[in-house]
Amino acid sequence: MPGKLGAPEIILILVVVILLFGAKKLPDMARSLGKSARILKSEAKAMKDENKSTAPAEQPDTEQAAAQRTIQAAPGDVTSSRPVAEPTDTTKR
Repeated sequence: MPGKLGAPEIILILVVVILLFGAKKLPDMARSLGKSARILKSEAKAMKDENKSTAPAEQPDTEQAAAQRTIQAAPGDVTSSRPVAEPTDTTKR
């Protein structure tokens, strides 16, 4: 039946992937994919927490807006964290 993958098809796909990319590159590719997924997850969580903590009617004062925050690439990964300067809003409302 078309559309159903059985064990022989999955094994064939895995063999083709190993032949195309090589056995040495696969662990590195999986590691970088996992790191990217952790970064995406932590950034999405930070954005969600940021939206919950700031009410729409509430305006942050200038001291909070000028403060720097640190974005970490992965939770607990201190070596890849970097300070980020928040953009300042120069428009008058």
